[in-house]
Amino acid sequence: MGETIFVGGGGEAYGVPQNMLLKYGNRHGLIAGATGTGKTVTLQVLAEGFSAEGVPVFMADVKGDLAGLAVAGSTSHKLHEGFMTRAATIGLDLQYRAFPVTFWDLFGEKGHPIRATVAEMGPLLLSRLLELTEPQEGVLNVAFRLADEEQLPLLDLKDLQALLSFVADHASDISARFGLVSPTSVGAIQRRLLVLENQGAIQMFGEPALDLADLMRTDANGAGMINILAAEKLMNAPRLYATFLLWLLSELFENLPEVGDPDKPKLVFFFDEAHLLFTDAPKALVAKVEQVARLIRSKGVGVYFITQNPADVPDLILGQLGNRVQHALRAFTAKDQKDLKLASETYRPNPRFATEDAIRDVGTGEAVTSFLETKGIPGIVERTLVRPPSSQVGPIEPALRAQLMASSPMGAKYDAVVDRDSAYERLRARADHAAQEANAAEPTSQHDEVDTRGFRNARRYDGGSQTSNAAPKKTITSRSDSIGETFAKSFARSLGSKTGQAVIRGVLGSLFRSR
Repeated sequence: MGETIFVGGGGEAYGVPQNMLLKYGNRHGLIAGATGTGKTVTLQVLAEGFSAEGVPVFMADVKGDLAGLAVAGSTSHKLHEGFMTRAATIGLDLQYRAFPVTFWDLFGEKGHPIRATVAEMGPLLLSRLLELTEPQEGVLNVAFRLADEEQLPLLDLKDLQALLSFVADHASDISARFGLVSPTSVGAIQRRLLVLENQGAIQMFGEPALDLADLMRTDANGAGMINILAAEKLMNAPRLYATFLLWLLSELFENLPEVGDPDKPKLVFFFDEAHLLFTDAPKALVAKVEQVARLIRSKGVGVYFITQNPADVPDLILGQLGNRVQHALRAFTAKDQKDLKLASETYRPNPRFATEDAIRDVGTGEAVTSFLETKGIPGIVERTLVRPPSSQVGPIEPALRAQLMASSPMGAKYDAVVDRDSAYERLRARADHAAQEANAAEPTSQHDEVDTRGFRNARRYDGGSQTSNAAPKKTITSRSDSIGETFAKSFARSLGSKTGQAVIRGVLGSLFRSR
């Protein structure tokens, strides 16, 4: 075990060897550069370095190239000769080795399922995910508050859908306490949830939910576990990708204890395609991401943003990123030239070369680097040959991935879905109980159907209009009204008896809770 991670060098032609001090690994970082300049290999090198020092890593594999971390590099690989030449240039004794890897996948195909409950996601992130308007977000907040007060656990999407139908059916009673709740807004949210279902996100919500401790493991030899999220399919829904990673980051922030300045990070989190997090994001959300980035380092978590251009990251967050690897930026347009100039101005200058020229001219596998030095001072910018990775560059065979998944203890814990008693079942049980009470109090020969969700007058709201083409039924004042009145009055009394108990949510919406 050492105190640094060797990133690269280059001998006299480039400058001094570049090492990241492990104690500043939680001061966050940036890996930037145009497509094809070597960002993925740099990401792989840093993940190897942290793992070798006993630091667990979480990263998303957006192109399928990072699975090779689980396999040792090979002398038969097409890049072997080039790697050995580079290793000799920078004075590295390159030894090929594999690293401990756990594969995860929101869709449960190329890794173990990774889930969150609807309650953990919270209304703020869900509103961002569903692209809701401000009034629709308000209705969603009311639904979450109601679920908290009525003890209706929101675990999966059917729980949320059932709760929203309940809110629409009792909009008058709910509006009297929380303000206007429009069935039209409820219908719009339901339609957005349907889009989410069609994207396959229904598998993301439910139990068993991810236990953060399972991301922070080491193997028998003390190497940090590298957690790889399969994201090739997930990238087809970029907002889902960004929202999920942001949720995971917020969970780490809310649940991990304060550790001050540890000798090494407790976990390093790589956020690839970081521009997706900030594209079209409301200012309030960006402000909260900045707050998390600023404070989470005291929890021992380092966050590294990977993107094509530093300009993709808001200035307030960019200022928190102390460890930087800048691959080439191409300046083909006036905007490109402006971005290049701005990027160069964020580095501590080196009298040996012009930073702006270096960022434009470095080749594939080269970078302009700056790492925090003693007392957290930014290091002088250097041109650097990034070291070759010890593990395999590129994907692995599906059979090997399946073998690694089968041998992982995470399969027994997460592969099978658990569907326990929650909002859907409890609302249905309440309606059934109300029906039984009404039936006992007012026997009748007329029949009225209670739908399978346990709600009176079965219907799905769609902007406030019913989709059925059937002729309207005559109004009856027997059993159907008794059931509805019994349930509504019981609900209204329940609302009236509430004292407005406070529900404490984290900065990005999740409930503070003990695990």
